[in-house]
Amino acid sequence: MKPKVLAVVGPTAVGKSALAITLAQRFNGEIISGDSMQVYRHLDVGTAKVTAAEQAVVPHHLIDILDVHEQYGVQRFVVDCTRAITEIRTRGKLPIIVGGTGYYLQALFQGLQLGGQASSDPAVRAELAAEQHRLGAQAMWAQLQRVDPTAAENIDPHNERRVLRALEIYRVTGHKPSQQPEAPAPFDSLIIGLNCERQLLYQRINQRVDEMVANGLVAENEWLRDQGPDVPALKGIGYREFIPYFAGTQDLATTVTKIKTDSRHYAKRQLTWFRNQMDVQWYNLVEHPEQQAPLEQAVTKWRQTHDV
Repeated sequence: MKPKVLAVVGPTAVGKSALAITLAQRFNGEIISGDSMQVYRHLDVGTAKVTAAEQAVVPHHLIDILDVHEQYGVQRFVVDCTRAITEIRTRGKLPIIVGGTGYYLQALFQGLQLGGQASSDPAVRAELAAEQHRLGAQAMWAQLQRVDPTAAENIDPHNERRVLRALEIYRVTGHKPSQQPEAPAPFDSLIIGLNCERQLLYQRINQRVDEMVANGLVAENEWLRDQGPDVPALKGIGYREFIPYFAGTQDLATTVTKIKTDSRHYAKRQLTWFRNQMDVQWYNLVEHPEQQAPLEQAVTKWRQTHDV
């Protein structure tokens, strides 16, 4: 019998964390972050990390587990998340994953055979690095878009490491990164998706960014800047936009506007990924809070098919 794992997914600023806490209280669960940036210590504001008070209500996992100098990727997430799921189930609790990093969740739930020696080649990696140095990061992302539009849609053009890794997988294996061979799905998963009308979502994103600035986003970025120029966490939205600000080539208002724009574009990529790559049951609690009851009924029915 496959272990049951519940997930709450969707674009940024749509209420995933609040719903996950409610469901954890209702169904005796613990929460696992499925966000690629919340693993970093000290980056609380820009990652919209749940507060200490919220974490005191329900145990949370895979938050604040790395220093900002450390790399984090899909393979490590699958290992870390699988371990957390096992530990939570040992305590008789329901694992609830909440987050918007669709590539991570697809790898976990669909058993994608990612990475490893079979998809790695130092010579190809060096060749790609040389191409990027010659052509630039945007050209490499455009190359990925030509060979695998689905993968490109989910990878930020600024995330040079992930772009090059996807191209390496394609060149070494001949398979598109978004269509890697699958192993049997390891979990019995129910994936709840949250969304709302697009313009309302964009308003919520803009408001969230304004709140981040009011709550200390600039100071958080000053701290991150002092950690060095090659910190992996600088690739994240809410942080990379401050690089020209600290260089004196961009004012704060422009920086905030750029964060809002990048966040909206990211939300669009998130929705595209979840709709096209995963089996999601969608709800709109922002505009229709009455959908909370059928949502919880769906979770109850899913749990009753077998014991947790």
